[in-house]
Amino acid sequence: MTIFHHDYPFDPTHGYDLAALLAVSTPRRPAGFIPFWRDLHARALAVRVAPTLRELPIRHPSSRAFEIEFTSLSGFRVGGWLTRPRDEPVDRGVVVSHGYGGREGPDFDLPFRRAAAIFPCARGISRSARADQPADPNAHVLYGIERRETYIHGACAADTVWCAASALLELFPTAARRLDYMGISFGGGIGALALPWDARFHRAHLNVPSFGHHPVRLTLPCVGSGEAVRRYQQQTGQAIETLRYFDAAVAANHLKIPVHIAAARFDPAVPPPGQFAIYNALAGHRELFVLQAGHFDHGDLAVENARLKDALTYFFKHE
Repeated sequence: MTIFHHDYPFDPTHGYDLAALLAVSTPRRPAGFIPFWRDLHARALAVRVAPTLRELPIRHPSSRAFEIEFTSLSGFRVGGWLTRPRDEPVDRGVVVSHGYGGREGPDFDLPFRRAAAIFPCARGISRSARADQPADPNAHVLYGIERRETYIHGACAADTVWCAASALLELFPTAARRLDYMGISFGGGIGALALPWDARFHRAHLNVPSFGHHPVRLTLPCVGSGEAVRRYQQQTGQAIETLRYFDAAVAANHLKIPVHIAAARFDPAVPPPGQFAIYNALAGHRELFVLQAGHFDHGDLAVENARLKDALTYFFKHE
């Protein structure tokens, strides 16, 4: 492994080599975990999402782009973007979530053709910013953490996975033939939490996914939102009971569709053991792309990203 020079006051590998990362176990599933998520999913599917579109004056050779809004749990209007082929029919769909830094617009460089893509913003973030929802990741990650029923990550699963899919499929019913998911960091972890309960999705890619194995995460310093949670737990001792129901590795044990994971061996923002815990727990076909580093610029980043894109083109080509 490449040794990276850095100024962090901790080791972003946390002392794990690749063998140790591939041996990270799955935390024990808490009582009521499955009914909790199935009930949340059922409530999200019952939402009348009522999507609205406004086309953007973007001159892209092969895609049209729109701002989109739709309704999620508790009547929250989620904002985001949508793209569709300019001159081809829609044969498939993809839901693309974001990291905790949010999103500034749609991505036109996805490994799909003839696809409608929706880019939802979780409540409080980017186009879903609202005065009563925290935008700062360190506050957002703690919002409602006192109880599993109020923790914001449950609503985010509805915003960026379930209700986003409903909005996409209402606009493009033919996308149901092949609906996929892509999520990075925050979006990777939320995807792992939400996807096991939704039979509409066919394949998924999770890039440096967060929220895996909270019992380990709470012991590891980082520069991401997990540090706010770690300090809150140290100060109050009250986070872990809720977090047990929002552990992406526990949820991954119920995720049976084919999943491709890009997990980093060195990551100052999302501790690598949590990322690999999600991969190790997957219940169905799984593919692993080992990144040298996540959330960290390095000299091989462009080459590594190109290799990852090639791998995803192949992964999502399969039926």
